[in-house]
Amino acid sequence: MLKAQEDPVGDEDAADRREAAQAVERELSVLFGRARSISLQLAAEVHPGLDSASYALLLHLFDAGPVRAAEIVERTGLDKSTVSRQIARLEELGLLERAVDLADGRARIVQLTGTGHDRLEAIRQDRRQRLREKFAGWSTEDVRTFSSLLSRLNEAL
Repeated sequence: MLKAQEDPVGDEDAADRREAAQAVERELSVLFGRARSISLQLAAEVHPGLDSASYALLLHLFDAGPVRAAEIVERTGLDKSTVSRQIARLEELGLLERAVDLADGRARIVQLTGTGHDRLEAIRQDRRQRLREKFAGWSTEDVRTFSSLLSRLNEAL
Protein backbone atom coordinates (compact mmCIF):
# COMPACT_ATOMS: atom_id res chain seq x y z
CA MET A 1 0.00 0.00 0.00
CA LEU A 2 1.25 3.48 -0.86
CA LYS A 3 1.79 5.79 2.05
CA ALA A 4 0.21 9.22 1.77
CA GLN A 5 2.90 11.81 1.26
CA GLU A 6 3.13 14.10 4.23
CA ASP A 7 2.06 17.66 3.57
CA PRO A 8 4.93 19.96 4.52
CA VAL A 9 2.40 22.72 5.04
CA GLY A 10 0.29 22.73 8.22
CA ASP A 11 -3.39 21.74 8.09
CA GLU A 12 -4.55 25.35 8.37
CA ASP A 13 -2.15 26.50 5.65
CA ALA A 14 -3.19 23.57 3.45
CA ALA A 15 -6.86 24.53 3.85
CA ASP A 16 -6.04 28.15 2.98
CA ARG A 17 -4.12 26.99 -0.08
CA ARG A 18 -7.01 24.77 -1.22
CA GLU A 19 -9.43 27.67 -0.78
CA ALA A 20 -7.12 29.98 -2.73
CA ALA A 21 -6.74 27.39 -5.50
CA GLN A 22 -10.53 26.98 -5.70
CA ALA A 23 -10.91 30.77 -6.00
CA VAL A 24 -8.41 30.76 -8.88
CA GLU A 25 -10.32 27.91 -10.53
CA ARG A 26 -13.62 29.83 -10.25
CA GLU A 27 -12.09 33.00 -11.68
CA LEU A 28 -10.45 31.12 -14.54
CA SER A 29 -13.78 29.51 -15.36
CA VAL A 30 -15.40 32.96 -15.54
CA LEU A 31 -12.48 34.31 -17.59
CA PHE A 32 -12.56 31.43 -20.09
CA GLY A 33 -16.31 31.79 -20.51
CA ARG A 34 -15.98 35.50 -21.17
CA ALA A 35 -13.08 34.87 -23.54
CA ARG A 36 -15.23 32.44 -25.57
CA SER A 37 -18.04 34.99 -25.69
CA ILE A 38 -15.69 37.78 -26.77
CA SER A 39 -14.11 35.50 -29.37
CA LEU A 40 -17.54 34.78 -30.88
CA GLN A 41 -18.36 38.48 -30.90
CA LEU A 42 -15.06 39.41 -32.57
CA ALA A 43 -15.42 36.59 -35.09
CA ALA A 44 -18.84 37.96 -36.08
CA GLU A 45 -17.33 41.44 -36.46
CA VAL A 46 -14.75 40.06 -38.90
CA HIS A 47 -17.51 38.26 -40.83
CA PRO A 48 -21.04 37.22 -39.79
CA GLY A 49 -20.42 33.65 -41.01
CA LEU A 50 -17.21 33.18 -39.04
CA ASP A 51 -17.04 30.82 -36.05
CA SER A 52 -14.60 31.18 -33.15
CA ALA A 53 -12.36 28.28 -34.26
CA SER A 54 -11.88 29.79 -37.70
CA TYR A 55 -11.31 33.18 -36.09
CA ALA A 56 -8.51 31.62 -34.03
CA LEU A 57 -6.99 30.23 -37.24
CA LEU A 58 -7.13 33.69 -38.82
CA LEU A 59 -5.35 35.16 -35.80
CA HIS A 60 -2.70 32.49 -36.12
CA LEU A 61 -2.16 33.36 -39.78
CA PHE A 62 -2.12 37.07 -38.97
CA ASP A 63 0.73 36.49 -36.53
CA ALA A 64 2.61 33.76 -38.42
CA GLY A 65 2.19 35.05 -41.96
CA PRO A 66 1.83 32.78 -44.99
CA VAL A 67 2.39 29.11 -44.09
CA ARG A 68 1.68 25.67 -45.46
CA ALA A 69 -1.43 23.96 -44.15
CA ALA A 70 0.75 21.21 -42.67
CA GLU A 71 2.52 23.84 -40.56
CA ILE A 72 -0.84 25.01 -39.20
CA VAL A 73 -1.65 21.43 -38.21
CA GLU A 74 1.74 21.08 -36.52
CA ARG A 75 1.60 24.43 -34.68
CA THR A 76 -2.00 24.21 -33.51
CA GLY A 77 -2.26 20.48 -32.84
CA LEU A 78 -5.55 20.40 -34.72
CA ASP A 79 -6.53 17.48 -36.91
CA LYS A 80 -5.59 17.82 -40.60
CA SER A 81 -9.21 17.43 -41.73
CA THR A 82 -10.34 20.14 -39.28
CA VAL A 83 -7.72 22.57 -40.59
CA SER A 84 -8.68 21.73 -44.19
CA ARG A 85 -12.36 22.45 -43.48
CA GLN A 86 -11.51 25.72 -41.75
CA ILE A 87 -9.28 26.81 -44.62
CA ALA A 88 -12.00 25.98 -47.15
CA ARG A 89 -14.58 27.94 -45.15
CA LEU A 90 -12.27 30.94 -44.78
CA GLU A 91 -11.61 30.86 -48.53
CA GLU A 92 -15.38 30.86 -49.17
CA LEU A 93 -15.68 33.93 -46.93
CA GLY A 94 -12.89 35.69 -48.85
CA LEU A 95 -10.69 36.00 -45.77
CA LEU A 96 -7.81 33.81 -46.85
CA GLU A 97 -6.38 32.36 -50.02
CA ARG A 98 -4.01 29.67 -51.17
CA ALA A 99 -1.00 30.68 -53.21
CA VAL A 100 2.08 29.08 -54.70
CA ASP A 101 4.97 28.77 -52.26
CA LEU A 102 7.76 30.78 -53.85
CA ALA A 103 10.35 28.65 -52.03
CA ASP A 104 8.89 25.46 -53.57
CA GLY A 105 6.70 25.91 -56.63
CA ARG A 106 5.07 22.52 -56.06
CA ALA A 107 3.73 23.51 -52.63
CA ARG A 108 0.88 25.81 -51.67
CA ILE A 109 0.74 28.27 -48.81
CA VAL A 110 -2.23 29.72 -46.98
CA GLN A 111 -2.35 33.46 -46.39
CA LEU A 112 -4.80 36.17 -45.44
CA THR A 113 -6.42 38.11 -48.24
CA GLY A 114 -6.20 41.90 -48.12
CA THR A 115 -9.75 41.94 -46.80
CA GLY A 116 -8.96 39.35 -44.12
CA HIS A 117 -5.88 41.27 -43.01
CA ASP A 118 -7.66 44.63 -42.92
CA ARG A 119 -10.64 43.31 -40.96
CA LEU A 120 -8.45 41.54 -38.42
CA GLU A 121 -6.22 44.59 -38.02
CA ALA A 122 -9.23 46.80 -37.34
CA ILE A 123 -10.66 44.32 -34.82
CA ARG A 124 -7.32 43.97 -33.04
CA GLN A 125 -6.87 47.72 -32.76
CA ASP A 126 -10.36 48.07 -31.33
CA ARG A 127 -9.75 45.18 -28.90
CA ARG A 128 -6.48 46.72 -27.71
CA GLN A 129 -8.19 50.05 -27.14
CA ARG A 130 -10.97 48.42 -25.12
CA LEU A 131 -8.41 46.52 -23.05
CA ARG A 132 -6.47 49.72 -22.34
CA GLU A 133 -9.74 51.29 -21.16
CA LYS A 134 -10.40 48.32 -18.83
CA PHE A 135 -6.94 48.79 -17.29
CA ALA A 136 -7.19 52.58 -17.06
CA GLY A 137 -7.89 52.42 -13.31
CA TRP A 138 -5.02 50.02 -12.64
CA SER A 139 -1.56 51.18 -11.69
CA THR A 140 1.24 50.43 -14.14
CA GLU A 141 2.79 48.17 -11.50
CA ASP A 142 -0.46 46.20 -11.18
CA VAL A 143 -0.62 45.74 -14.96
CA ARG A 144 3.00 44.54 -15.01
CA THR A 145 2.37 42.15 -12.12
CA PHE A 146 -0.75 40.80 -13.80
CA SER A 147 1.15 40.31 -17.06
CA SER A 148 3.93 38.48 -15.23
CA LEU A 149 1.48 36.20 -13.44
CA LEU A 150 -0.38 35.45 -16.68
CA SER A 151 2.94 34.57 -18.29
CA ARG A 152 3.71 32.17 -15.44
CA LEU A 153 0.28 30.60 -15.81
CA ASN A 154 0.71 30.18 -19.57
CA GLU A 155 4.09 28.55 -19.05
CA ALA A 156 2.63 26.20 -16.46
CA LEU A 157 -0.21 25.20 -18.77
